[in-house]
Amino acid sequence: MKRATIAMLALFLFSGNELMAAEIKAMFPAAMKTVMAELIPQFEKSSGHKVNMEYGTVGAIIARLKAGDALDVAIVTSKQLPDLTKQGLISADDQAVVAKVGLGVFVRKGEPKPTIDSLDAFKKTLLAQKSIVYGDPKLGDSSGVATEAILARLGIAAEMKSKAKLVAAGAKGETVAKGDADLGFDQMSNIVINPKIESLGSLPSELHNYTNYAGGLVTAGKERVGGKAFVNFLTSAPAQAVMKSKGFEGL
Repeated sequence: MKRATIAMLALFLFSGNELMAAEIKAMFPAAMKTVMAELIPQFEKSSGHKVNMEYGTVGAIIARLKAGDALDVAIVTSKQLPDLTKQGLISADDQAVVAKVGLGVFVRKGEPKPTIDSLDAFKKTLLAQKSIVYGDPKLGDSSGVATEAILARLGIAAEMKSKAKLVAAGAKGETVAKGDADLGFDQMSNIVINPKIESLGSLPSELHNYTNYAGGLVTAGKERVGGKAFVNFLTSAPAQAVMKSKGFEGL
């Protein structure tokens, strides 16, 4: 009798855990793809939840939200988040900055590294290039938006327009690696993982540019408990340590 009772209790507990497990549908910026490939298995193992992840530019994520696509968690940037909250697309509760990343400049691995340690040196370096590449701002690429702001700040936007190649997310590193552009701009998290390219180091202090990836629960989402647990996990010290190893800044 005792064995039967224990067996029934075990079955009940197992079934309860299965019922509590959620399949979380999320969409994150493409710059977080590599680090999330390492963090998602850790979260799934520790929580029992399953994450169904998609990636895209911030612009693509916003378009998906406005289209009413079935998502539970969405991460955009801290600049877009307030407007999405006002529109009722992302819940005002349980929002968080989950990652911070700086903009970097890179060349093909093995190529000479020009100087960018001052505004004047950086400006001269850019003007000396035959071509540069960065993400197309019209596609919602946050690093591309930041790059155009820097070119404008340096007063060389007009001169660089004919030299600029605008590409989709994920194509910047390969464009330089193949020799189709001399120099590229991208988030540091994308630069450090590509063995075919090398960073030129920090931008001049006056041009430091950081993107805060932030978001939370999609208002129309179904898996709120699991989604909240996922966002909380990403802000935890162990998750942030992994992010630092992948080129992100500490929160």
